[in-house]
Amino acid sequence: MKIFVVTDNRWWLDKIYKLFGSRGYVFKCYCSPKGASIFSEEIKSGYIEIVDLKKQCDELLKNFDIGLSVHCKQIFPERLVNSIRCINIHPGLNPYNRGWFPQVFSIINKKPIGATIHIMDQQVDHGDILLQSEVAIYEWDTSKTVYERVVDAEYSLLEDNLTRVIDGTITPKKMTGEGNYNSIADYVQIKEIDMDKVVTMREAIDYLRALTHSPYKNAYFYTGNGEKVFVSLDLEKDSQSL
Repeated sequence: MKIFVVTDNRWWLDKIYKLFGSRGYVFKCYCSPKGASIFSEEIKSGYIEIVDLKKQCDELLKNFDIGLSVHCKQIFPERLVNSIRCINIHPGLNPYNRGWFPQVFSIINKKPIGATIHIMDQQVDHGDILLQSEVAIYEWDTSKTVYERVVDAEYSLLEDNLTRVIDGTITPKKMTGEGNYNSIADYVQIKEIDMDKVVTMREAIDYLRALTHSPYKNAYFYTGNGEKVFVSLDLEKDSQSL
């Protein structure tokens, strides 16, 4: 069984080598052209290679039996997902908030969040589900703390079930409906604060904590002079609280 993995996440790269290497799998790691800057040293050493999934589809089909997407910035082409088994490790609880930054939208729209391992089809974050794990969102969470909890859940799911995922011995389940999808354009749109919008304090705090994910600068507004001001929220649970 020859496996290729595409990731644009530095934390996941070492985890992939640890998981797959310890189980004796033959595998190769790739990153997207857009993610290449993250792995400049690793690319030089051959630890990971750049792949264009559309242009190199024939090469992948020739050399591999299964493909995994782990926080990958490329969409797997239809021909690839229809020819070999392709599996996505997704930081969201399908079918809720499929697409970009599920934790951001889950804080705002109160839909469930978690980790999903699923078989890929032609649609983004769509297809029969192999494994899922829901995680909680607390009132003191930000996008970053929820994301970290989701990634931990992803890793636990894959670590505990890697052999079954690769061997195809998990019975897939259909998604419970189509859910909803958020594009990168949807995310970009919510980053600019409407200073005249009337909301409750709860809505305001939820909105700002959903867009707080250090070291990134996300939420912003413009002053009357056209100056751009970034906004983030600092939340800390009282250690004396029950």
